[in-house]
Amino acid sequence: MTSKERILCALNGIKPDHIPLTTWCFGFKPPEHLTWKRNGNQVRYWYSKRLEHIHTLPGAWDIEDDFNRALAWRSLGIDDVLEVSVPWNVNPVIKWNDKLVARGNKGGDEQYPVLAREYETPLGLLEHSVKQTGLEPPGWPVQADFVPLFDDYNIPRAVRHLIGSAHDIDKFEYLYCPPGDEQKRWFDQRMSLVRKFSNENGLFVQAWTAFGIDAVVWLTGVEGAILMSMNEPESFKKLVDAIARTDFERTLLAARTEGIDMICQRGWYSSTAFWSPDFFDSFVIPHVARLAELAHSYGKKFAYVITTGVELLGSRLADAGVDLLFFIDPLQDGISLEQAKNLFGDKMTVAGGINSVSLISRDREKIGSQVKKAIEIMGQTNRFILHPVDAIFPDTPWEGVEIMINAWKDFQ
Repeated sequence: MTSKERILCALNGIKPDHIPLTTWCFGFKPPEHLTWKRNGNQVRYWYSKRLEHIHTLPGAWDIEDDFNRALAWRSLGIDDVLEVSVPWNVNPVIKWNDKLVARGNKGGDEQYPVLAREYETPLGLLEHSVKQTGLEPPGWPVQADFVPLFDDYNIPRAVRHLIGSAHDIDKFEYLYCPPGDEQKRWFDQRMSLVRKFSNENGLFVQAWTAFGIDAVVWLTGVEGAILMSMNEPESFKKLVDAIARTDFERTLLAARTEGIDMICQRGWYSSTAFWSPDFFDSFVIPHVARLAELAHSYGKKFAYVITTGVELLGSRLADAGVDLLFFIDPLQDGISLEQAKNLFGDKMTVAGGINSVSLISRDREKIGSQVKKAIEIMGQTNRFILHPVDAIFPDTPWEGVEIMINAWKDFQ
């Protein structure tokens, strides 16, 4: 079987020739013999195009690097996935101004300089400002020299979130718009390359199209999101719906595009670590169900990412039409593999089974035991993909990854 065929078997509950093993690379440093050169320089850290548009990487990572990573993983038997991120548009009436406020100055911070971006919208100004915290350790995404609209790292660095009150929501809608002609052309060009490489190498393709509640938290901060949902529920719904409209159009573009096998929505900030199951039913499930139905209408699978609260929320996602749940994580979430198997082993495919933190130990017996248990329990469902949750990072040692790979091969 090709990697694509193997993953599709797992998504359809059909027994593959063996359980797939996939990984997400978030600055992972592989051994020298798996690296390559770009423009005469060694590419020492691996990423994925799922990070495109929402992270600034420390160096260039082009589509050919994605292809080289996939071939390197395939040489070890791993079922790598090609990932694409669907862009969005900004209304052309928008203008912005970037500025840097020195440390200790008015409007700044005592410890760090402050980067700010001020948007001019037809409804008034919007300001988004964050602390400029300096260089990250090697391999990790870096801070841009401006304030991106969306970035995980905006939250801890925030001085002023983009949306500070309900009055800012209408202004925000000018910044997150459905893909226009320019974005569609770019995506068509990207997919022509991905489609060709995928077809030649039998690789699965996944498109990232929807932010959902993650975008709410990026825009308002965690505390701001929770307080708005409690104190201004109508405004909160308005923001969620505004994000959902562009999420839908990004998903529609991917669903209509030949060569994409699955569409994925982020949900890291939608779990019970932040919200109640009733909140999830009201603000998440209706939009997930709509996107899943859209993907299915074009013959695509639909996936959702959530790393905690799976015991309570997993069945809801399965009932909404989710085909693949990222992730089952016994370490981070505390859900046992037996629970996961009984709750939705016959409803939807799950990825996970081992946390990437376990790989840091380099403990052959411990890692091997976790891999064996995951395969023995979840493998019975024919709906399981082994995956270190949720990614392998610059500080994930190759030795731990290699132990996992060898254990996976031993216990097939």
